[in-house]
Amino acid sequence: MELIERKKRPDWLRVKLPIGENYRKVREIVDNNKLHTICQSGNCPNMGECWGEGTATFMILGNVCTRSCNFCAVATGRPTEYDTAEPERVAEAIHTMGVKHAVITSVNRDELKDKGAEIWYQTVVKTKALSPKTTIETLIPDTKSDWDALYRMISAGQEVVSHNMETVRSFYRKIRPQAKYDRSLEQIRRTKEYGKRTKTGIMLGFGEKKEEVFEAMDDLARVGCDILTLGQYLQPTKMHHEVIEFIHPDLFEEYRVEGLKRGIKYVESGPLVRSSYHSERHVNV
Repeated sequence: MELIERKKRPDWLRVKLPIGENYRKVREIVDNNKLHTICQSGNCPNMGECWGEGTATFMILGNVCTRSCNFCAVATGRPTEYDTAEPERVAEAIHTMGVKHAVITSVNRDELKDKGAEIWYQTVVKTKALSPKTTIETLIPDTKSDWDALYRMISAGQEVVSHNMETVRSFYRKIRPQAKYDRSLEQIRRTKEYGKRTKTGIMLGFGEKKEEVFEAMDDLARVGCDILTLGQYLQPTKMHHEVIEFIHPDLFEEYRVEGLKRGIKYVESGPLVRSSYHSERHVNV
């Protein structure tokens, strides 16, 4: 069997090693409170930069996901963790860190009747109670058209509600086999109609065409998405989808300009951009 050589990363994808006193403090807070972060579970390339600035994206409802997406480094399986004390621990950690803007995300918990909505609600409410001046972005999963669960998740007072599309329509069956492109669009539309500032993220480099990226932008503008992040897909393990193309920074800039032209209010676009990167800038869009 012929081995396929993985593509060599270009210079523009070099990242700083996670070092420094602030990085150590954030790691200590996360470990001491027995919390999960998508920074660690998702192998985020910006962990050194963000943790060095005293910020982290907390991942609630455990670190085992019921979905088996072909791009994600988070473990897949049958989750056993459901900790009703988790909202307090997350709120205390955010308060201890003293951050002005917090990002919270979660794994998919399709096996739960409410998809984890109550833990979501309590986490935001308790964080706001301890840190009333802290703004919050919640990066929520697909609720599988359970709109009652969605409304519970987004009714706790967070300023930004994000739900990632992840890829263009044609790659959903291959990259997100348990998700549906139009269902995710509908979730964003309902979130916007509820009165929330909406956000989504798309990874590039699976082999998508420019026209498909433009189509996704048009779809997002149509449902009222306010903020779009575009970043380079990086293959977490050999078991995941390979990187077909490393997108040049010039093309990322072209996409940023095009997204604005097509009606999206704010576009963060670059090789190392992730959904929570510079998220504090997205509160007042």
